[in-house]
Amino acid sequence: MKKSITLNALRLVEICFKKKTQGLLLLSFFLFIASCKKDDFHSRGENCEALKDLARYEKDNAPTVSVFATGFNNPRGLKFGPDCYLYVAEAGLGGTNNTSKICPDIQPGPIAGGPFLGSPTGGRISKVNAMGVRTTVTDQLPTTISEPGRDILGVADVAFIDNKLYALLWAGCSHGVPEFPNGIVRVNEDGSHTDIADIGAWQVDHKVVNPGEDLEPEGNPFSMITVHNDFFVVEANQGQLLKATLDGKVTRVIDISKSQGHIVPTVVDYYKGNFYLGNLGTFPIAEGSENIYTITPEGKIDIFAKGFTTILGLVFDKKGRMYVLENTTGNNQFPTPGTGRIIRINNNGSRDVIATGLNLATAMTYGPDDNLYVSEWGFGADAGGGQVLKVRLKDLKNVDY
Repeated sequence: MKKSITLNALRLVEICFKKKTQGLLLLSFFLFIASCKKDDFHSRGENCEALKDLARYEKDNAPTVSVFATGFNNPRGLKFGPDCYLYVAEAGLGGTNNTSKICPDIQPGPIAGGPFLGSPTGGRISKVNAMGVRTTVTDQLPTTISEPGRDILGVADVAFIDNKLYALLWAGCSHGVPEFPNGIVRVNEDGSHTDIADIGAWQVDHKVVNPGEDLEPEGNPFSMITVHNDFFVVEANQGQLLKATLDGKVTRVIDISKSQGHIVPTVVDYYKGNFYLGNLGTFPIAEGSENIYTITPEGKIDIFAKGFTTILGLVFDKKGRMYVLENTTGNNQFPTPGTGRIIRINNNGSRDVIATGLNLATAMTYGPDDNLYVSEWGFGADAGGGQVLKVRLKDLKNVDY
């Protein structure tokens, strides 16, 4: 058992039995295994408190970066739900269905990796409790792989509105999965889905000014956040920030390609009235060539910070500091394991390196325990080879839990 999981289990023994004395820990651990079920914290509403209590305990007793949970299939976007479980989007392992003859007009070209081989099942969403125990929410979502085998797509991200879980999908007929929209679905309690917004169909009818040579007509919805009960989606292939409502209406906040060209935007966060967006860039990568942008709700774009590489994650902490996840650094071929890192931009503009040596990290979120959680081994891993890291932010002082 990994050290981080052991620490979690021992600490949660105390929470389960409400006994804080050190002498009872080892005895209580065995009782805990027998008496505390996986979902106790969910049913009793204690998972949120468990995360926060564990964070207090770990401040001086755990490494900065540790493995929080394992067993994922190409993990991508991740968010904490209202129950304080961590929900993880998993792209899956790909399929075999080639729809290039069914919908030839919207197939991605060879440069974009097409045609794709899809499956209507195998894409997954998992949830993880405070102990780091993973359980499956649903595996009835799409997964697809490019015919050369270099890209696996599927469930790209997750989000919540009014305690309901939503998934952002790379699907649609262009990706070998006509049963699902290339867009947003609601995940029902029984694991089924309800279509919300077909972003792919909208993009076919609303072209951008400067698409890249690797054009996918239905686009690549890459990440998603919610603001005021609306969805905001970064579409990476054509380069735009889109808005989708719960009734399925899709509109464009900004065509990023019009002013910035083909920069491959990947991730967005919202802070104090503006969007902040990071980009992956084109290949071959060049160290320090990518940016963080600010985008107003009206669609005005400006550069906020320069000097980043292959950005796949962006979040703010409670102090308003920005954390930027870089998948591959140096002038390495993308993606290169062991070269990922997290940079913090402080309020005075200075920067700190928070973590290095990450392996194919694909997304990042900020937890209710004031720590960062990162999807790792998010590309090309064997079945179950993906994991989620916890990155402890030791210097957050006077935070009201």
